[in-house]
Amino acid sequence: MKRVIIFGIFDGVHDGHRDLFRQARELGDELVVIVGRDEIAEKLKGKKPKYAEDERIRLVQREPLVDNAILGDRELSAYTMLEQCNPDVVCLGYDQDELEEDLRRWLALRLAQGKQDKSIQIYRAKPYRESTFHSSLIQGS
Repeated sequence: MKRVIIFGIFDGVHDGHRDLFRQARELGDELVVIVGRDEIAEKLKGKKPKYAEDERIRLVQREPLVDNAILGDRELSAYTMLEQCNPDVVCLGYDQDELEEDLRRWLALRLAQGKQDKSIQIYRAKPYRESTFHSSLIQGS
């Protein structure tokens, strides 16, 4: 079974998120969504999310293409939840440039230290009507 992981805040699930779920699901058999914690969301977005983390988990878990939704780490770049999920693929959103750089550094270090026994493929999703469905545009920021 090929496990795919995606990361995000998911402060209200919209069609852009659903397209990301679809693209990620096409890469494997199981889709696990790691939902950013409230404090991480505030650091990354510069404001508190509209929905609390427990509600965001419930919203994501209701999506038919998502097999499991879990809360992310309490600190940036820890990737503890990624280790626990042991994915084959990480599917990143088209706008997650900093996350990709950080994740690639972390994975390279883990491989060099012998802490990673397999290579994790990183895939970038294509945007879905970017000017219409980007969360910051929907929320007016």
